[in-house]
Amino acid sequence: MVLQQTLGMALPLIQAPMAGVQDSALAVAVSNAGGLGSLPCAMLGPDAMRAELGKIRAQTDRPYNVNFFCHRPPAPDAMREALWRQNLAHYYREFDIDPATLSTGPGRLPFDAATAELLAEFKPPVLSFHFGLPDESLLARVRSWGAKILSSATTVDEARWLEARGVDVIIAQGLEAGGHRGMFLSEDLSTQVGTFALLPQVVRAVRVPVVAAGGISDAAGVRAALALGAAGVQVGTAYLLCPEATTSAVHRAALQSPAATHTALTNLYTGRPARGILTRLMREQGPMNAMAPAFPLATAAVAPLRAKAEAAGNGDFSPLWAGQNTSACRPVPAAQLTRELASP
Repeated sequence: MVLQQTLGMALPLIQAPMAGVQDSALAVAVSNAGGLGSLPCAMLGPDAMRAELGKIRAQTDRPYNVNFFCHRPPAPDAMREALWRQNLAHYYREFDIDPATLSTGPGRLPFDAATAELLAEFKPPVLSFHFGLPDESLLARVRSWGAKILSSATTVDEARWLEARGVDVIIAQGLEAGGHRGMFLSEDLSTQVGTFALLPQVVRAVRVPVVAAGGISDAAGVRAALALGAAGVQVGTAYLLCPEATTSAVHRAALQSPAATHTALTNLYTGRPARGILTRLMREQGPMNAMAPAFPLATAAVAPLRAKAEAAGNGDFSPLWAGQNTSACRPVPAAQLTRELASP
C-alpha cells in the first residue's frame, strides 16, 4: 500500500505516459478505474497542454500524472544533419519528397520555467520525468504545490542519483520496455538489463518506493513484480489497443500481427534509443545508426517519410513503439484492463 499512500490512487498501477499514441482520454479512464493515469506532455505546445489538463480536471477527481522529458537540447550540427539526409535521399526520391522542404524542428521539448508556470494553474498531483530530472529550481516550483515527483532509472547508479535528489518514487525501467530508454548517466547500452534483473537491485539500493516497468502486461506479471519488492508497476504497451488510446491504424495493425514479436532498440526516429516493432527503415539502416542526429533532432528527417507511408497504409517509416511483451494487447476498455491487471 506504500505506493497508493504516496500517490493517492487505489491500485498499485501506473499507466505509462506514451507520447504520440494517447491524450487525456486514456489517462482519465485509468485514473477513474483506480490506477494512476498519465498524460505525456513532451510533444504538446502550451495551448494543447492547457486543453488536455482542462479535460482531465473536468472528468476526474482522482490523482493523475503529467510526464515530461528533461534532456539538454543539443546544438544543431548542420554537417551531421546534411549527411543524414543524404543517407536518406533514396527514400525521399521514392516518395517524391523535396529535401529542401523538410523542417528542422526539435520535435520534443524539455521541461522549462514556462511549462512549470502553466502547470501551476492546474497543480497536478504527480509529475514524472524521463532522462533524469530538471534543474532544482524547477523541481522546487513543482513541489511548492505539493506534487509528488517520479523519474525513471535504468541502472542502480541512476536510481541512487534520483534518490539523492529527493524523488518520491523511482520507476525501474527494464530493457523490455517500449518507447524511449530513460537512461541519463551513460549512453552505454550494455548497462541496460531486464526488468526482473534490475528491479531487486534497485529495491535493495534505495529507500523510496520502486515501480517496475518493462514487459509487464498481465496480472501474473504484476504479481511477480510485487513479489520481487516493487511497490507497484507501470504498464504501457498493453494499453495501446484500448479504444481510449490514439494509436494509429498502422500501429494497431502491427501490434496484432506477427511483426509484434520482433522489436529492437532504435535511434533512427528521434536520436535516442527507443524500443519499437522492427520496420523497413530499421532493417535497412540498422536499428542503431551513428549517423542519426542527436535527440530529438533526428525526428524531422524521417517525419515526411512516415506521413507518406502511413497515407499508403503501411508503417515502414513509423516509430511503432512497443515493448517486448505484446501478448496482452487487446482492444478492451482501459478501465477493464486496469482492473484486470490489478486483480489478485
